[in-house]
Amino acid sequence: MAGKTFGAEAIRNLAFLGHGGAGKTTLVDSIAFAAGATKRKGSVADGTALTDFLPEEKSRGITIGTAIAHAIWSGTKLNLIDTPGYLDFAGDAKAGVRVADGGILVVDASSGVLVGTENAWEYCQERGIPRMFFISMMDKENARFDSLVAEIRTNFSKDAVPLEIPIGSGDGFKGTIDLLSGRARFFDRSSLKGDYKEQEIPDDLKANFDQAYQELIEAIAATDDSLLEEYLEQGTIEPKRAAGALKTAMASGTLFPILCGSAEGGYGTKSLIERLVDLMPSPNHSKPERARRSGSDEEVELSASADGPLALLVFKMTAEPRVGELSYFRVFSGKISNGDSVKNVNRESTEKLGHLAIPQGKDRVEVSELEAGDIGVVAKLKDTHTGDTLCGEDQSLILEEIKFPDSDVATAVKAAQRGDEDKVSTGLHKLHAEDPTFNAKFDPELGQTIARGLGEIHLEVAMERLRDRYGVEVVTEPPRIPYRETIKKTAEGQGRYRKQTGGRGQFGDCWIRLSPAPRGSGYEFVNKIAGGVIPSKFIPSVDKGVQEAAARGVVAGFPVLDFSAEVYDGSHHSVDSSDIAFKVAGSLAFKEVAQHAEPILLEPIYEVEVTVPEAYMGDVIGDLNQRRGRILGMEPRGKKQVVKAHVPLAELHKYSSTLRSITHGRGGYKRKLHTYEEVPPQIVDKIIEEAEKARMEAKK
Repeated sequence: MAGKTFGAEAIRNLAFLGHGGAGKTTLVDSIAFAAGATKRKGSVADGTALTDFLPEEKSRGITIGTAIAHAIWSGTKLNLIDTPGYLDFAGDAKAGVRVADGGILVVDASSGVLVGTENAWEYCQERGIPRMFFISMMDKENARFDSLVAEIRTNFSKDAVPLEIPIGSGDGFKGTIDLLSGRARFFDRSSLKGDYKEQEIPDDLKANFDQAYQELIEAIAATDDSLLEEYLEQGTIEPKRAAGALKTAMASGTLFPILCGSAEGGYGTKSLIERLVDLMPSPNHSKPERARRSGSDEEVELSASADGPLALLVFKMTAEPRVGELSYFRVFSGKISNGDSVKNVNRESTEKLGHLAIPQGKDRVEVSELEAGDIGVVAKLKDTHTGDTLCGEDQSLILEEIKFPDSDVATAVKAAQRGDEDKVSTGLHKLHAEDPTFNAKFDPELGQTIARGLGEIHLEVAMERLRDRYGVEVVTEPPRIPYRETIKKTAEGQGRYRKQTGGRGQFGDCWIRLSPAPRGSGYEFVNKIAGGVIPSKFIPSVDKGVQEAAARGVVAGFPVLDFSAEVYDGSHHSVDSSDIAFKVAGSLAFKEVAQHAEPILLEPIYEVEVTVPEAYMGDVIGDLNQRRGRILGMEPRGKKQVVKAHVPLAELHKYSSTLRSITHGRGGYKRKLHTYEEVPPQIVDKIIEEAEKARMEAKK
């Protein structure tokens, strides 16, 4: 059955965000069921949740990819964007926020504010979208409300205010009091749809209501001078005016409502739906979207109008058996119809939109057209990737890209079976097209394909998808370290190449002097030949021979850097000398002389900035010291501290995971190459052994 088309005024694009396990997926499922969009209530535990349908989600019991569902309430379409809460899948969460006009931060009533909640707040802050909090699982043991409200205010904003307060908690969670209407809502426990019975506030709860109501009205009044005047004169504000002022304050980011419930039983779900419709902005009342014209810096402001220029942003891609690639997009401006041709501005290609649909979890409801503000999905686009802009064929607008986090966790991958290398390469490329936070590239120096992601689970899931979707098994191993070599003293010697085979022979002879150079200065070649003992036309060949030999190393096969090579003597043969002969002579000279120039191994040293809450500073510094790190200093940054250190790359493998463990997910770090330093003597032999082993494997 074809779906109905909605205009921007009747759409709400809502991202559900928060820490993993806070109840986002259950809440989305509960909203869809309460609104009649689904016929049965799903369960994360049973693997039947509406928006957790991927095999890897069912096996792990966590949300891995952003999924979209929809529900219709009071003539308004709610596009429900269920996002992952774990850091490994932060790219999907940011993509979900990019196409949302409002964020619902779901907080577990017993666990409270965790790192996923903090990240969610930051994503919404970056986009500048209005937010509300939903304190979930109020029927759990140890559920709390008042202290959690205080926690939310401390961590995020003093202007977070309850719109309702709970009646009881844990097993005694019976309902809520709506502060604006001044009515109690007692849950119908025989219904999973969030049904409630509204009645007068019981006498024993009136004092709690009075205090919470006063606090809410004062917060709303403080956002508008005329309201403040009305409040001071009359001691209250008319409910409709208060609700309108609250919506305005939310849009400007000055008030953040707090609601509560328990989605598992449907408690509070219908109250939440009503608030989402009333308080969250429609696309045409959100801040205008900005685009630029391809090939220029000219900016264009787009409104969510069906009459505007067509502009779609592809924010997610996935592959489905028997269907192929699915592209999820939001229409920011204009209107599309089934069969329309559009231009992919990023790739300068044309795509045809066949079988337009709106997503409902893993299912799709076909539509004939979609207007500005709505979210849709289409299959089998030829050359479109996540983050691409699609527009009218006569236009060249590019929407602001999704700001994905950096992929800082790496592993080396190789085909488990010989002959599967091309399959692995193709599969890795397709995984990147779906998920830009996953990428893989062959490193010729290391001789490995290095895959990068946001965490170990992220990489594990990518390898599972490689196996399940593309039928290829891979083996993972730690990435090799790009060590370097150099010399510590000056030495000199000869390289002589002579070959006689009956006809014209080969002859080259040179004397070179190798000297150490300052770190970071690179390589210098100096010609000190006098009297033509080596003809000038052969000097570049000596240089080339030295460089080629230096690239193969002396100690363990790693490139030699930071030295000068001076050719100062030699000889030649008028017939047998050639470029190739002098190149070989230069190579032989380097190998001979470098052995006597005290060659050493160098390791890459990275400059690391670790951002952590102050409470974890001691543990983080202790861990960096164990990794042979040198602490450079500390400085405050907002509510956190930044620790700066120099750390060998060899000690940073899986550091992201360790840091998350130490800081309970609240720490992050950035790194960049600083310099190369001599490897401590006690670990040189191990590196040489591993390098030799890698060379032997490469020859197999």
